[in-house]
This record gives sequence, C-alpha cells and structure tokens, in this order.
Amino acid sequence: MNQGKYVFAQIVDFLPRRVFDRIVKKHQGNKHIRSFTCWNQMLCMVFGQLTARDSMRDLMLSLEAHQSKYYHLGFGQTVTRRNLGKANERRSYKIFEEFAYVLIDQARKSCYRNDFEVELDGNVYALDSTTIDLCLSVFWWAEFRKNKGGIKLHTLYDVKSSIPSFLYISEAKVHDVNILDLIPYEKGSYYVIDKAYIDFKRLHKIHLHGSFFVTRAKDNLRFKRMYSRTADKSKGVQCDQIGKLVGYKSKQAYPDKLRRIKFYDQEQKRGFVFLTNNTNLEATEIAHLYKKRWEVEIFFKWLKQHLKIKSFWGTSMNAVKIQIYCAIIAYCLVAIIGSTLKVDRRIYEILQILSISLLDKTPVNEILTKYNYKNVKEQFNNQLRISGF
Repeated sequence: MNQGKYVFAQIVDFLPRRVFDRIVKKHQGNKHIRSFTCWNQMLCMVFGQLTARDSMRDLMLSLEAHQSKYYHLGFGQTVTRRNLGKANERRSYKIFEEFAYVLIDQARKSCYRNDFEVELDGNVYALDSTTIDLCLSVFWWAEFRKNKGGIKLHTLYDVKSSIPSFLYISEAKVHDVNILDLIPYEKGSYYVIDKAYIDFKRLHKIHLHGSFFVTRAKDNLRFKRMYSRTADKSKGVQCDQIGKLVGYKSKQAYPDKLRRIKFYDQEQKRGFVFLTNNTNLEATEIAHLYKKRWEVEIFFKWLKQHLKIKSFWGTSMNAVKIQIYCAIIAYCLVAIIGSTLKVDRRIYEILQILSISLLDKTPVNEILTKYNYKNVKEQFNNQLRISGF
C-alpha cells in the first residue's frame, strides 16, 4: 500500500482529512482561495515542525529544493514565502486549534496507560504554564514588561497518556490562576497544581464539580484541625489532618472541610505540606500524585527543545498561535503513529527518525522498527581449495 509513497505522505494518512475539511468549512478558511488551501498550509507547517526549521526562510529553502514533489507531499501546486506568510496572518487560528483538539482526543485514547502507579478511577491532570519570550519591537502586541515581550502557554497535561488535554495561549502578564475558570472539569478526576493556583473560591468550584485537587499549602495558611487520621511516619507521613480554613475571606470562599498532609521526602531531604479535598486515598498516594506534577514541566522542556515554539515564522498573534497549535498537531501525530504501529520507541526517538526520513520511500513501519543486528546470522562460506593451485 505504501510502495512508492514518501514517508511524509504516509504519516499524513494518519490525519483525519474529512474532519479537518469540516472545520475549515465551518470557519470559511478556504473562501476565495484558488490553490494554497488550509490543508496545504497545515502540512507545510507540520513539515517545518518535524524537520525543525528555525525560520520562514529556512522552511522555504527546504521546500523549494523539492518543488517536483509538492503534489505527492500534499503541499499543493506552489508554495511561496508570500502565500504561506499571508495564510498564517489572515486565516483563523481557530481552524488549527480545533483540529489540534481532535488529534489530542485521538492520541489520549490510543496512548492511555492502565498501569498507573496509583489505583484511580478518574484521570490525573497536571496544570502549569510556561512563558515564551518574544522581542517586543517585533511582537509589539505581546507586551509583558517595559522592555520585554512574551506569551504564556497554559497546559493541562494528562499524566496517564502523556498528552496535553487542554491548551490556552495568553499574554505573559495574565496570572496563572485565571486559567482555572476556563478548564472543563471532569467528575472524579484529579487536578494537581502548585501554589501559584491557590484561590480558595476557584478550588471550591473544583470541589463542587465532584473533582479532586492536590496542591501545596502556602506558608501563611490558617487552618484549624478538627481531627487527625493515622499517619505512617515510617513512610514519611508526619501528620494527616481534616479541618477547615480559619481566615475570614478564606472560609467564606471554601466553607467545606479540607485535608492537610505533612510529608517528608527522604530523597529530596525536605518537607511538604499538601492540601486536598480527597479523603479516600492514602497520604503517601497524595504525595505521589503531587510528584507527578513534574511531568508537565518535562513536557514543556521537551516541546521547547524538539519542536519550534520559541522562534516563530510570523509576527502576528494569529501566526504565532497557528505555529504553536501546529506543533501540538505534530506532537500528537507522532504519538498516534507510535501507538498505532506499536513501535517500541519514545516519542523523541520517533521524531528524530522521521525528521531525516520524510522524503524517503521506505514504509514507515520499517524505518521505525528496532532491529537487533547482533543476532543477524552471517553467511558462512567454507570454500574448498583445489589442489595444484
């Protein structure tokens, strides 16, 4: 089936084209467009992400070198710096945002793990944000400080599938806690957050949705203990208490009971104070859930190192958002390929192999398969000698 097809054309087959066309039609993305469609635009952007192009100039040089392959790669008849730049500036980023969520949903289903360390019925989400610095003289709309620009990428990371489930791009000066108003909470799921997100009115909203949160308490927390639970000090649990908030504004914002756990981590040689509304899990399991929050930090680091979300190919807000969502599309696409083909490799390894193989015509499952060359049996030639020679 893949004989004679480029690797890039093979992996594009994993994208739901009909779903993308419906989204484009909804936003009238191809209105008055003759040749360079939204589909062509997205494939060019994904190609740039997979090959790690640093700039628009770099991307166009790599594309122009393969003009004869445009049709087979899905780029359309012609790709120029002008039409790609205009498309990124004028076509709505919501097309790529909605399609990114389609792939996110598909990737989460295919990459879901049942071997999570803590036995839970709901999902586990880690919430955090990362700031992407921008030059204020170029990205004038991204004002952050007096002489500095930037944007924030707020991410709700699904720990069980290693896929982001919710993304929001804002100006860098927007406080993290405001994102709690935008998240669609799932009943029975766990939301792991750090101290920057502590707002008891918003935390109580999570509680009323039937969801659970795990966070660290601030040093000035005023908490009145009602009763204590048994604490296993051999496992680092110093105390496990149920109580209520004492401060006037705090207890009005969160009138229900809270659970406070003091835990000492032997590995880091430091103590933690956790707050949660969950009373069923063991104290050590709550501590383990908070430790999983670090995975969203690793995701940000991976995204910045291996995909292009720090240097941008356009200067408008719309172009920046399109590039970020195309990076997420590329990330989910690689995850879906690895899961569908049952490749025993990490996402990083798959991405690196694909980045240098996109213009090959080898079946993609072959280039991603691991071979143990030590077990290859070499041909043994025991040729007889003819006497007299």
